[in-house]
Amino acid sequence: MPACSPLFIDNDDAAALRIHLKRHSLLGDTLRHQQQQVEQWLNAPLSVPGHGEGGGPEHAQHKLNYQMMNLAGRLWLITHDARYKERVIQILSAYADLYPQLGDAISHDSNPPGRLFHQTLNEHMFLLYAAEAWHCVKAESTPQQIQNIENNLLRLMVQDATHTHAATFDIVHNHGMWSVAAVAICGYVLGDDEMVLDSLYGLARDSVSGGFFAQLDQLFSCDGYYIEGLYYQRFALRPLLLLAEAISRRQPELDIWEYGQRIIQRACYTLFALAFPDGTMPALNDASKTMDLRDEGAVIAVSLCWQHYGADSRLAELARWQSIVWPGRGALSLCDHLETSPPQSSSWPSQLVRDGQEGERGAIGVLRVRDNQQDDNMALMYWGGHGNIAGMHSALNHGHFDSLHLSLFNRGREFLRDYGFGRWVNIEPKFGGRYIPENNSYCKQTVAHNTVVVDEGCQHYFDKDQAALHHGETHFFITDNPHGQGMSARCDNYWPGVRQQRTVLLLNVPQCKKPLVLDLFSLSSSDQHQYDYCLHGRGQLINASMPLNSNKSWQPLGEKNGYQHLWDCARGEIITGENGQLTWLDGDTFYTATGALPNGGELIVAQTGASDPNFNLRVEPAWLWRTHGDNVLFATAIESHGYFDEASETSRNARGQVKRVEVLEHDLNSQTKVAIYFVEGEALEIRVDNRPGFGQFSVQPL
Repeated sequence: MPACSPLFIDNDDAAALRIHLKRHSLLGDTLRHQQQQVEQWLNAPLSVPGHGEGGGPEHAQHKLNYQMMNLAGRLWLITHDARYKERVIQILSAYADLYPQLGDAISHDSNPPGRLFHQTLNEHMFLLYAAEAWHCVKAESTPQQIQNIENNLLRLMVQDATHTHAATFDIVHNHGMWSVAAVAICGYVLGDDEMVLDSLYGLARDSVSGGFFAQLDQLFSCDGYYIEGLYYQRFALRPLLLLAEAISRRQPELDIWEYGQRIIQRACYTLFALAFPDGTMPALNDASKTMDLRDEGAVIAVSLCWQHYGADSRLAELARWQSIVWPGRGALSLCDHLETSPPQSSSWPSQLVRDGQEGERGAIGVLRVRDNQQDDNMALMYWGGHGNIAGMHSALNHGHFDSLHLSLFNRGREFLRDYGFGRWVNIEPKFGGRYIPENNSYCKQTVAHNTVVVDEGCQHYFDKDQAALHHGETHFFITDNPHGQGMSARCDNYWPGVRQQRTVLLLNVPQCKKPLVLDLFSLSSSDQHQYDYCLHGRGQLINASMPLNSNKSWQPLGEKNGYQHLWDCARGEIITGENGQLTWLDGDTFYTATGALPNGGELIVAQTGASDPNFNLRVEPAWLWRTHGDNVLFATAIESHGYFDEASETSRNARGQVKRVEVLEHDLNSQTKVAIYFVEGEALEIRVDNRPGFGQFSVQPL
C-alpha cells in the first residue's frame, strides 16, 4: 500500500479535469464554483481557533477550514496554482502547532468530545478531509513540515481515535463509518498498514465487532436500505464511498465495488429510489425535512456509481438536477455523456425495498405514478425494522415508533407528511444544535406519524429494544393492476393483543384527475380499545363535513406519549355509519380525506406546540379520526383536487369528487369490500383479498 500512489485522482485525471476549467460543462461549472469558494477562504485572514461549543463560531471555522483545505489540495493537483498548496501546508502546520496543546473541547453531548469539536464524529470528519488535503501537497513540503504535520496532527488524531476513544471507534453506526474511513484514508496517506488494518477489519481484526466491512455487513439490508434511515444513509455514504474509492486504488485486490454482491451500488440506488420526486428524503426515523439529493454524499454517489457500475440515464438526469458533480474519473465520463445526450424524462419506478440482511424484516414500499398532467405522485409506506439492532451499541438510537406510517406526495410537495426529527441543526441557542427533548417526547412517538395509535399509547411502549425484535410482514405489492397500484402489510404485537393491516391503493379512476388514494387500515383485537387514525399535513383547514366545536381555551390532547404536545383545538362528532370529511389547502392544491367510521366517533383538529415552553416544535396541524371498538377498519379516500392562486384571485374545484366511502364487508381473514361514491360518475367497488398468500385487489363499477 504505497503512500505515494493516487488516492482519488491521478495525474491523467488531473490533466483531464484541468481542460474543463475553460469549458461550459457541468464539471467546468463545478470546478469554477469550487475555485470561487477557495478564493474567498484564501483572501480571508488565516483563522485556527481553539475550543468552541457545537454549532458555535469556532465549530463553524474548523469545519470551513477542513472543507476548504480539502478543495484547495485537489485544486492544486488540477491547476498547479501554488497559492493552493501553500495555504494547505500553512493551515495544517498551524493545526499541528495547536493540536497537542488542546484538551477536550466543550461538550454537552452524550458522545465523547474531540479536541477541536464537541464530539469525536466531527473530529473524524476533520481528519478525513485533512488527510486527503495533506496527500495532495505532501510532496511539496519540507522534512520539518512533514514531521510536524504528521506527528503532531494526523498521527495524534488517529491515536485519539483508536486508543483514547477506542470504545467508540469500532461502533457499528454512522459515527463508526466516519471513524474507520478517516483513519483508513490517513493510513493510506501515511503508508501505515496498521492504521488501515484497524479500520478495515476493526481493532479486534474480526470484521464483526468493528471495522469497515462490519459496517457494510451489518448496517445495510440486502436491498441497500440503511438501518438508521435515509437521512443517516446519505451521511454515511460520504465516508463509505470515499474509503471505497481509496481502497480500489490502493488495494484493488479487495475488489471493493463488488463486495457483498455490490452492496455499495444497492445502497446508493436505494437512496435515489426512495427519495421524493423533488429530491427530498422521506423522514424515516430521525431525519431533516429539508435534506435532499444535492447532499455531498449523494453527489459523490452519482459520479462513483457511473464510474464503477456503468452508464445509467437515471444517474445522468440526477446529475443534471444536482447541477454539480464530484470531480474525478467518473465525473469526466458522466459529463462527456451529458454534453452529447439531450435531457431525458426519467424517473425511478415503484419499488419494494426489503429490510434485514436476508430481506426478512419487513420493507419500505414506494408507489409512483406520473399522471396526465405530468405530475409525479408518490405514496410511501413503512413496515421495516425499528432502526436499531437489539443488543447493539446504544448509539443506534434514531428509530421512530412509526410502523405502517404513510407519506403522500404530489404537486411538488409532501402533503401527507412525517414530522421528522426534533432538532435545530447547529443552532447553538436551540439546545446546542443537538436533538431537543421533544424529539423523544413527540417526534419519535407514534402519534406524530400517519398511522393508528391504540389507547393513546406508543408502539412497543417506546422501548427500542423490544421494537427491534419485531418487524412487519409484506402482504402484497402490486404495480401491474390495470386500475392502479397497491401495497399491503401486517404488523402484529406492536400493541399487545392487536393485529394491524394497512392496505394503500393508488387508483386511476375517471372521476378524479389525480390518482385517488384508498387507505384501508384494519385493527383486530379481542378487547375494546380507543383507536386514533392520525394524519399530519401543512396548510389551512378549509372545510369539514360536520360542525366543529372549537375549544375556547386550548388544552393538551393528552398527558403523555406525544399527546401532551398536541393542542386540542376542535372536535366534531361522526355519527355511526357516517363519514368524516376534511379538506385543507396546502400550497396551491386542495386535499380532501373522506373516512368511513362504521362505529362512529369523532374528528379531532389538533396542532403541535402544547407543553413546549421553549417553543422547540414547529407549529403544524394534525387531524385524528377517533373511534372505539375491538375490530375496526378505517377506510379513507384521499384525493388531490383544484387549484388556488391568491395573486390572481383564482380558486377552482375547491371541493373534491368523493362524496362518501362505505364499508360493505370486512374480515381480516378473508376480504375487505369498500364502495366509493362520487359527486359525478358511477360508484366503484374495491375488493381486497386479505388471505395470506392470496393478496390482490380489484376495482369494478358498483
